[in-house]
Amino acid sequence: MAKSITKGETARSPRSPRKTSPASRPARRPAAAKTETPYHHGALREALLQAAERVLERDGLAGLTLRAVAREAGVSHAAPTHHFGDLTGLVSELAAIGFRQFNAAMASSSDAATSPLERALARPKAYVAYAQAHPGMYGLMFRTERLDYSRPSLHEAAESSFAGLANAIGAMRQEPISGKALTIEQGAAIARAWSMVHGFTMLLLDGRLEDILERLPAGTTAEQLLEAILKSTVAAKLPA
Repeated sequence: MAKSITKGETARSPRSPRKTSPASRPARRPAAAKTETPYHHGALREALLQAAERVLERDGLAGLTLRAVAREAGVSHAAPTHHFGDLTGLVSELAAIGFRQFNAAMASSSDAATSPLERALARPKAYVAYAQAHPGMYGLMFRTERLDYSRPSLHEAAESSFAGLANAIGAMRQEPISGKALTIEQGAAIARAWSMVHGFTMLLLDGRLEDILERLPAGTTAEQLLEAILKSTVAAKLPA
């Protein structure tokens, strides 16, 4: 039975909730907006290419997508498309950078050589060293099916690389070589040198030289093996 209200007691009605005006309510914190890295006008393209190189070396060509590059650079997903059109455009511009770095490394090593033998060994050594330091970029540079060689930057960088090789072979043969018109002997000499160094590089990157290195005297390095190959190949062809 409910307790009856005695004399002198006043029935209390339930207290209604206090209404507060909007002004008295604590302001809600706005949700944190996704921050994007600010770039000065004209610097975003370079930043995207740098991000693409990082993704390539870390995740390989399979992981190199427009979205992955945008995330790496901290920009909107539309930014790579705006600057490069599509993935082929991006990787082609990235390969052009690779060829320029590659060419510069070989030219610098050749310039530092002090004898004909050192000069003959310098370019192929630098070739292999670049590939070891940048395996992802090196692999991309020779993935012709993924690249658009009609892009001027890539075409120019690749042609410069070929010209450097042709000039090096011409120096050993003691004759000028034009990259646009070759004799069969010149073409054979260029193809032979390129096949040897590129083949060695791919075997090295794929770990396929370990079996040979393990059979050599303790401490023999891949660089020493390469030098022995080069000396046995080019020493007899150098000018006296």
